[in-house]
Amino acid sequence: MNDDFKLIDPERVSDNPFHLIGNDWMLITAGNVQKFNTMTASWGGMGILWRKKVCFIFIRPSRYTYEFLEENESFTLSFFEEEYRKALSFCGTKSGRDVDKIAATGLTPVEGKQGAIYFEEAKLVMECKKIYYQDLEPGNFLDSSIEENYYGRDYHRIYVGEIIGCYVKES
Repeated sequence: MNDDFKLIDPERVSDNPFHLIGNDWMLITAGNVQKFNTMTASWGGMGILWRKKVCFIFIRPSRYTYEFLEENESFTLSFFEEEYRKALSFCGTKSGRDVDKIAATGLTPVEGKQGAIYFEEAKLVMECKKIYYQDLEPGNFLDSSIEENYYGRDYHRIYVGEIIGCYVKES
């Protein structure tokens, strides 16, 4: 873990999670220092489940990051200041199969305590251990407009991750 980050209890995160995820976006990163991928996400959540502090993320099987989530026990969520919006936009529109996102964005990967990768430029990092997954089922949508507007194929897999480390950049 980079010395610029301070370990805090996730309950001490002062940012609004709706704003952090939906407006600021996040990078979901899975893999290890030898090989990893990152992608931008604006869907997800945080809360309490099974008496654990958790986050939940949604990844389509067609995404390159999906492969890394399947092969590894942990992942990170990295949140950034607005000045990194262009890098996040790039990571959300380009595939790691086709382009080196790190070289293109100039982000600096760092290995976390559990071996997962996060980014030195982040303002907030959550290191998570996978504890559950579930595939979205087409027949389970109670609001048909969600399926009509967001699907047709390639339904997300939901991953629940226990937050095992929450780090904020010290100013």
